[in-house]
Amino acid sequence: MAEQYHELDVSSDGISLLPIKGIPEIKKGDDLSTIITAAAKKSGVALRNNDVLVMAHKIVSKSQGLSVKKSTVKVSARARNLAKKICKDPQKVEVILRETRKIIVAKKMKGRDEGVLICENKNGHTSANAGVDESNTGDEDRLILIPRRPDAAAKKLRDQIVKKTKKSIGIVITDTFGRPWRMGLVNVALGVAGIPAILDVRGIEDSDGRILNASLLAIADELAAASGILMGKTAGVPVVIVRGLKFTGKPGKAKELVRPTKEDLFK
Repeated sequence: MAEQYHELDVSSDGISLLPIKGIPEIKKGDDLSTIITAAAKKSGVALRNNDVLVMAHKIVSKSQGLSVKKSTVKVSARARNLAKKICKDPQKVEVILRETRKIIVAKKMKGRDEGVLICENKNGHTSANAGVDESNTGDEDRLILIPRRPDAAAKKLRDQIVKKTKKSIGIVITDTFGRPWRMGLVNVALGVAGIPAILDVRGIEDSDGRILNASLLAIADELAAASGILMGKTAGVPVVIVRGLKFTGKPGKAKELVRPTKEDLFK
């Protein structure tokens, strides 16, 4: 059995979701730790111990310079043929293929102008377009890619913020995913640092005294989804503080949330 992470304390005042406002458009090379801590202080929500900073992956990707101008992309024959088959922009398809480890679904959709391309990207996450995004990019010709090694990116940013603020905090880097069986998008965790990604409550008793045998709670995804209410798509709030939680246990990584292939019923 995995090491258990079932010790989670919630403040008697409950949990607060606090938007950090005033974060500017992020550019390659920007110091996110300085920008976020300054914006938090200016917003009147300076960081405290046990806060969890939940942030949209796009600010991390932009700081890493992970964007591509579609107009500069040279399209391969493979991308052109696939784009024609599923009615998709060939330059966008080329970028998606470069980020893809495995294509899961490539399908033209009846009644839609653009087909569906669901891929496993190089980080092991499965999502539409391998996570390549063209919303909130700052330029309609620009595509934003998923951060490289998002767990490592979360750890690096956490280390920088802890050093600056002297506060012990957690980091969750998020993206919006669709889900099998369910309509709509929710934020999920791509990178995690300083907190568990999963709360393992196997082996404890439920309220009726029965032993839990299969309960793994995706706490990092739950924090990501909650933050999405404030982030939205047009709110201009890429970072949210979750306040009121205290975790006891070993910190985890978001890669723990990726279901092993042998257990994946959809691949």
